[in-house]
Amino acid sequence: MQQEKGNKKESNIANVEILISKILRVGVLISGTCITIGLIIFLITGESGYPGDAYPTTLSAIWSGVLAGKAYAIILLSLFLLILTPVFRVGVSLITFWIEKDTLYVIITGIVFTILMISFALGKAG
Repeated sequence: MQQEKGNKKESNIANVEILISKILRVGVLISGTCITIGLIIFLITGESGYPGDAYPTTLSAIWSGVLAGKAYAIILLSLFLLILTPVFRVGVSLITFWIEKDTLYVIITGIVFTILMISFALGKAG
């Protein structure tokens, strides 16, 4: 009975790992495709879509630029998606360890996730 629970737990972890790896691959492929689209638009038009040294620095400005078809905004959104892909992995791992009641890994992953969030907050503030 105990061995059966252990095998089921290992099977669940393996399934979650496979799902996460697929999500990571899809995230990288989507990001790469979007970067390529942004570069193609830039090469065709010869401009970033922004005058001089003015570039979007907030998510809302980037999103507005994407909706307007501006090459630089599309590339920035793609890079943002690329950065979020491993952060998503850490978040899913944290939830998975929480469900599995693996306290040590919840603490470790929670610390990593907290450090990531602090670095994003400091990057935005700086």
